[in-house]
Amino acid sequence: MALDQEAVAASAADVAGAWRADRTERQARRHLERADFDRLRDAGLLRLPVPVDAGGLWAGRARSLGPLCGIYRTLAAGDPSVALVSSMHPAVVAFWLALPDPAQPDWEEQRRAVFASALAGDQWGTITSEPGSGGDISRSRALAEPGTDPPFMAGPSYAVTGDKHFGSGSGITDRMITTAIPAGEDEPTIFVLDVRGRPWDGSAGLTLVSEWDGIGMAATQSHAMRLDGAPSVRLAREGPLDPVTRAAGPLIAMLFTAVVLGIVDEAVALARTRLRPRADDLRAYEQVEWARAEQDHWLAVQAYEGGLRAAAGDDPDLALHGSLRAKQAVAGLAEDTLRRLSRVLGGGTLSRRSPFSHWFEDVRALGFLRPPWGLACDNLFATSFLPGAEG
Repeated sequence: MALDQEAVAASAADVAGAWRADRTERQARRHLERADFDRLRDAGLLRLPVPVDAGGLWAGRARSLGPLCGIYRTLAAGDPSVALVSSMHPAVVAFWLALPDPAQPDWEEQRRAVFASALAGDQWGTITSEPGSGGDISRSRALAEPGTDPPFMAGPSYAVTGDKHFGSGSGITDRMITTAIPAGEDEPTIFVLDVRGRPWDGSAGLTLVSEWDGIGMAATQSHAMRLDGAPSVRLAREGPLDPVTRAAGPLIAMLFTAVVLGIVDEAVALARTRLRPRADDLRAYEQVEWARAEQDHWLAVQAYEGGLRAAAGDDPDLALHGSLRAKQAVAGLAEDTLRRLSRVLGGGTLSRRSPFSHWFEDVRALGFLRPPWGLACDNLFATSFLPGAEG
């Protein structure tokens, strides 16, 4: 049978089920396992953001966005850390997927190279955030000089230098994007790093500054790195970066929202199972907190579905506004839901042995994922008064 989104979704459900069975061991991890990503690659996930006419499974936002996000929602219910790192792949490929431009042949050539890389099994990721930037890539202080090495893919060769943190999937990803200001220019743009087998001792442009030790999304290997003349390839599209980031933004926002909503789905389902046998014995306060947790979860689902509809729209500004509005709403509702569930289930949820303690910290991550709270609110305000934004 030919591979399609439905087949990938079915495989993802099987994978999530297997992960769920190993939940206790997985939640104790502080590292990623290559085997998990090999299994996802074999299931066809890396083909999801590649256009159909390039050999992939992406048939446009209207047809493919919802199923794509649904797959990551399913995976997050099994293992949030792996699901989040895996979701970085379509989130990064989205920068090339979302804005075709036949008038720019170099850009189209690079787009084809990115899609071919994904089809060949390369896992893409990102290491764009910089200390003090607030997640805003326009505040990048990293620098890029024209490179002397032959480019490893279509595009101009550069060497990037600067401090980066939150390189999610470090050691697992094959290619990562970062941002830097090209020599002689004023504004940053995107660069691609080939990180396959690259040592972290400074001998090849990458130095490990600190390993990820986060309380939430603990096993994402979101290490901090120092780039020192790291070989890279520049984004080939002419013109400002903003149209690219705005076009990709709705897809990125909804992917991360799907991951966190998948965690809330699983938490509510498990809480319901545990509470059902003693529902008649719950105190009035516990009954109210459960009812409000259930309502918050329902509202999060409605916000997510509304965000998907907005992100599939034709107006890029309204798509960004609607998807960010959904992301920020779900971020707040997810924390509220997990907090209320903990109050009903009791102090045992504070134990490291309880899945709820891990899930609570995991869902807090959504507000800080690209774009983080401050930048997201800036973007929301900037698009709030556009015609149609009130819908």
